[in-house]
Amino acid sequence: MNGIVRRGGLGFTIIELMIAIAIMSIVLAALYSSFLLADRALVQAGESSFKLQESRAFVDTLKRELEAVRYSRDNSFCVFKLNDRDFHGRQTSSLTMTTTTPLMKGLAKINYSIEERGGNLFITKSVVSAFSQEADENRMDLVEEIESFTLQAKYQDTWVKTWDSALSENTPDEVKITLTIRMKSNKDEASFAEPFSVFETAKLMVGRTL
Repeated sequence: MNGIVRRGGLGFTIIELMIAIAIMSIVLAALYSSFLLADRALVQAGESSFKLQESRAFVDTLKRELEAVRYSRDNSFCVFKLNDRDFHGRQTSSLTMTTTTPLMKGLAKINYSIEERGGNLFITKSVVSAFSQEADENRMDLVEEIESFTLQAKYQDTWVKTWDSALSENTPDEVKITLTIRMKSNKDEASFAEPFSVFETAKLMVGRTL
């Protein structure tokens, strides 16, 4: 017999069964592919949201620390130094300042800098006592795989990228913070992701000295 016959004379041929199985396989494959795409989109949305929150928290913390800067030309341990550096076309800044922070009692010397690892840029931070002469040994990573990080100090009516309190004997009135990231963390898609920037301006306490 060329088919499978059920009692009563009704049945399905082998060809019909194979066609039905093939159609079912195609439908299941399409459903599975849709599930994978939806799951991937949710994961990327979650990663992007987390990275955005991380960047926003970093900028807010830096703003508060800048607004709490303490400086006195009569105290050698006080410092406010801002430098800029280019990493293959990506602008970055480093900052060392004497300020107050919940991480330490009394005055602290905080340093923000950029490290390059495997082509990716990381913002790192160290916190030591303002009176300590020890090297920074407690450096930690804060934001990973950034696009750029720039700080600009206001000098009269001009924004400058460098500042050294040892030369100027004062601190700037304001500091503009700009952190740029790419929302997608997938390296294969990073070049297609749109950059997203977080901005903030910190107004230093002018005249507040030690």
